[in-house]
Amino acid sequence: MAAAGAHRPGPLKQQNKAHKGGKHSGSSQRRAGGRVPVKAQPRRRLRDLSRVDRRHQALQLRRQRKEAVLTEKRSLGSRDGPPHLVVVVLLHSRAAAQDSLRLLQSHDSAVVRADEGGAGGFALLCPRLKQRWRFVTAPAGDLHAVLDLAKVADSLLFILDPVDGWDSAGEHCLSCLFAQGLPSYALAVPGGTDLPPKKRIDARKKLSKSIEKRFPEAKLFPLNTEQESSLLLRHLSSQKQRHLAFRDRRAHLLARAAEFVPSQDSDLVGTLKVSGFVRGQTLNVNSLVHIVGHGDFQLSQVDAPPDPLSLNPRVVKGQKRSQDMEVQDDSGNGAVEMEEDIKVLMKADPSKQESLQSEVVPDPMEGEQTWPTEEELQEAEESLKANRRVVKVPKGTSKYQAAWIVDDGEEGSEKDDDDDEDDDMDDDLMEEAVSQEGESSEEEAGEEESETMTVSECLRDDQYDEKMEEDEQMLERYKQERMDEMFPDEVDTPRDVPARVRFQKYRGLKSFRTSPWDPKENLPRDYARIFQFQDFFRTRKNLFRQIEKEETEGASVGWYVTLHVCNVPVSVMESFKEGKPLVLFSLLPHEQKMSVLNFLVRRHPGNSEPVRAKEELIFHCGFRRFRASPLFSQHTSADKHKLERFLRPDAALVVTVYAPITFPPASVLLFKQRSNGMHDLIATGSLLSVDPDRIVIKRLVLSGHPFKIFTKTAVVRYMFFNREDVMWFKPVELRTKWGRRGHIKEPLGTHGHMKCHFDGQLKSQDTVLLNLYKRAFPKWTYDPHVPEPVPWVRSESALPEREVEME
Repeated sequence: MAAAGAHRPGPLKQQNKAHKGGKHSGSSQRRAGGRVPVKAQPRRRLRDLSRVDRRHQALQLRRQRKEAVLTEKRSLGSRDGPPHLVVVVLLHSRAAAQDSLRLLQSHDSAVVRADEGGAGGFALLCPRLKQRWRFVTAPAGDLHAVLDLAKVADSLLFILDPVDGWDSAGEHCLSCLFAQGLPSYALAVPGGTDLPPKKRIDARKKLSKSIEKRFPEAKLFPLNTEQESSLLLRHLSSQKQRHLAFRDRRAHLLARAAEFVPSQDSDLVGTLKVSGFVRGQTLNVNSLVHIVGHGDFQLSQVDAPPDPLSLNPRVVKGQKRSQDMEVQDDSGNGAVEMEEDIKVLMKADPSKQESLQSEVVPDPMEGEQTWPTEEELQEAEESLKANRRVVKVPKGTSKYQAAWIVDDGEEGSEKDDDDDEDDDMDDDLMEEAVSQEGESSEEEAGEEESETMTVSECLRDDQYDEKMEEDEQMLERYKQERMDEMFPDEVDTPRDVPARVRFQKYRGLKSFRTSPWDPKENLPRDYARIFQFQDFFRTRKNLFRQIEKEETEGASVGWYVTLHVCNVPVSVMESFKEGKPLVLFSLLPHEQKMSVLNFLVRRHPGNSEPVRAKEELIFHCGFRRFRASPLFSQHTSADKHKLERFLRPDAALVVTVYAPITFPPASVLLFKQRSNGMHDLIATGSLLSVDPDRIVIKRLVLSGHPFKIFTKTAVVRYMFFNREDVMWFKPVELRTKWGRRGHIKEPLGTHGHMKCHFDGQLKSQDTVLLNLYKRAFPKWTYDPHVPEPVPWVRSESALPEREVEME
């Protein structure tokens, strides 16, 4: 009873203080021996702020960010900052561009100045508002010019049609601009006054509904009167600026004037003097510059001519400046005035100047050793003992002669195997045959007498039949893509070549996920030409931190400068005279060097044509344009990534190419060139990493069929066709499409039948598979020169008539 009624302590039991033996002040001081502990209190105090202090700190941070945004907005277009660069983009063939620009020029108390070159832009100076703008019209149909101007524009002004909004070419242009990165924009609709009031209201409602999907929260500005143009200018100057990361961390410049000075040795190469306003970051004369579409170059010096778009121009004696609106041309007297007042800001220092070296010159003796160590000699002797073989030789054969005798099992072991090029062989032969037929038909037509007349496109049946060859090639690609979806990575075992020779570069893996694969093993020769970072993301982090915190010496943002670019081909100046924009970007350290770039892309929904791996594509990566033949691989978190033979429409893939180093973030656009010269947008995405050690594994699957099925064994045929191949691939694990696992026990006969053991009984309709793996590398087909695209066809009913020759 006493035990049953014993007292049990409850949750509110009294807790007495523990004994503080040895922790009193006297004993602790004696143990310390006079040493004072390190105080971590100040850092803790900063971390453990009171509620009022935390509120005060958050308020200060908010004020700092607000002040930074306001300072940036006030500097843009002001006296101290660069002019507000507005790029006018036409989204419809019926959009009235000239009337819109004329209305913008009619602003009160504004001075209009025309640009040099053939671009046809103009500057708008408003001293009363203390604002200045520069308007540049993107050439209609020139996709490269639109994308280049959008890279450096502060705002985009989209000109829409009052009825249809935008056409097919405008939709293609918008898709590319959204994928590249869209700065601040505004929508303007000129015209529409000739419509009846009822139709005008209906067209406005229909246009607003279509704009909501493409431009959410965008305001539509009519542009028919001077008052509406003033409202549009006020909106452009006060709207929030969108930042593009790849241009905010680099100095960039849109040329307003350019001059070419040929060198003494050749007229084809010389010094290009480019004048414009510095944007983004401070421009250093020792850094490299990239002229978009033309390549990387060095600077020799930077000059500071007088600002041609100054809000407070100085009065020259003998000249009277009118305050009213006027249009001036700077190509005459302005050039003479600039030559008189040019100041040299800085000259390049050869010891600090970045090098143009883009590739490593491989040394064939770099891998050789001067003298092996004792451990290496011992390992070599052990490997020789292990690799000794017994060979039957004729009498009198020396050891040197016996070493050259090859066994039957070693035939073809040194044979080169590039199955990727074999897969593309048929396509190349077909393309050559088509080109030869086209050349021969042109020569025969040129020899005979001909008469020139204009015929509609729909009546040309002879040219319609010529496109059948392209349709047959496209049909073959659709078949290959379909077969790859139905039977992924499966190939037929060749009957004329032993499988152990055909697939000698492949290996078997116990597990694709966990089996090791050395990233430095069996690298191609092209890897000796590239650069690699020890830790790419750490280098990028340190570089961006240096840009934000440290001040760089050079031309500050908003200065009007003249850059002396060395060794520039004359074609750059010719394209500028033709009206194409000239855009320069300064390069960060290492961005001129070649490496392996990985892009994460997704298939564009507007394109469904099959795109094979190692097919030449056109890349728009950040501020660069180039052509390359990429690899496609799965985007996973593992250390190995399976190669994809086609660009999948339903998943994000990683595209791997050899290209110059670029620090992310940077957008990427993938185009495919048609036979007629047009560029189709096939994929969009961003730069993932610069990593040559990313392992892309190509998988081959050999298939066989069960011939005789027992409880846990089966006789499999049609996977191999000789006994030696069965013995060669015996260590590789087998699997079936229905989930069984097994291995090869022994060959049966001499025609490739084999006895296999599985973890369960097979079904008669099951298929036995054997997986082989090989690391894949991209092809070195990098080409920085991209051909100009043919203007996009705006509608099927508006095809241009062509001149053809009739016999």
